[in-house]
Amino acid sequence: MALLIFAFETSAKAGSVALLRDGVLLGESYSNTGLTHSQTLLSLGQQLLENCGLTPADVDAVAVAAGPGSFTGVRIGVAAAKGFAWGGELPCYGVPTLEAMALGLGVWNGYVCPVMDARRNQVYNALFRAENGVLIRVREDRAIALTELEEELKSLDKPVFLVGDGSRLTYGALRQNVPALVCPPEHRMHQRAAGVALAAEKMIEQGLPGDAAAMSPNYLRLSQAERERLEREQSNG
Repeated sequence: MALLIFAFETSAKAGSVALLRDGVLLGESYSNTGLTHSQTLLSLGQQLLENCGLTPADVDAVAVAAGPGSFTGVRIGVAAAKGFAWGGELPCYGVPTLEAMALGLGVWNGYVCPVMDARRNQVYNALFRAENGVLIRVREDRAIALTELEEELKSLDKPVFLVGDGSRLTYGALRQNVPALVCPPEHRMHQRAAGVALAAEKMIEQGLPGDAAAMSPNYLRLSQAERERLEREQSNG
């Protein structure tokens, strides 16, 4: 029996929810209005279920983009997913945000380069090679300076498709020296819950457990407040 996956994406400014069954996207609700995820996420989810003629009892598994991304955004998404999963005693899958972004873009051949603005001239990034629609990871998730990313991408001999809220920043900074870069159109640029659901479906097919209690955000680096605290402690020490 095909599982119905309910997915949340709140890792950046745009937020979305999606329903996926057996690789088929039943519906997706997306908001990029500037309202906080705490204001929009639950209503998006409730309306999506109603529009698809479903109830929370129909859901078989929950998925969420677990990072990297906005510290507040990721926390909201993880909390919402855990709450929904615990209420229905459902498996809950925390998927890597960057992999979900690459899956959601759906490139058939070439390279997929997810980029999220990490400030300080850095991006959260990974790199995948797409071969006949199958993604092969080339670089692990990391926070990387744009200058370092440029050096890596210059040697690639196939189109490099950007995806994520850092696409315009990256394209503007690197296009002169990385002519293979392709900047996505607005409607394909941002993180989407459909990609989160696809990533979770892969985890389920691999037999991986969906343990809500064990799931935690993966921020890749300390928050600004934590960095400042450490700097103060080091200067005082």
